Amino acid sequence: MPDILVPETADLARMVTAAGIFAVPTGEVRLSPDELDPAQILAGSPQVSSAELWSSPDGSQSRGIWEITPGTVIDVEHDEIFVVLSGRATVEVDGGATVELVPGSVCLLAEGTRTTWIVHETLRKVYHSMS
Repeated sequence: MPDILVPETADLARMVTAAGIFAVPTGEVRLSPDELDPAQILAGSPQVSSAELWSSPDGSQSRGIWEITPGTVIDVEHDEIFVVLSGRATVEVDGGATVELVPGSVCLLAEGTRTTWIVHETLRKVYHSMS
């Protein structure tokens, strides 16, 4: 099956407002490459991509699909909830817990948390983030 293109965020918002619903098979959505700061990369050559499905008018919240290929990266998190759709990763919190992410995992991240992501298999998630 070919990749599914998601409408631009503004067009998608109009579609949802008009129809009251939007659904898409997440594994087939074509994502756009995102920039990953080279200073974040600790190992490998990870690449990130995403498709934003919604953002609040003030830009403080967003929902979408995000993907990262294998490698190790560091990050400072936003307030976020996500569900892993595919792939596998270990996330280590500086001075805290370590969690294993697998398909079906639901994860909550706290604003400002410093993490290390060790991505074993390309990980795709659907998220809601607040900044």
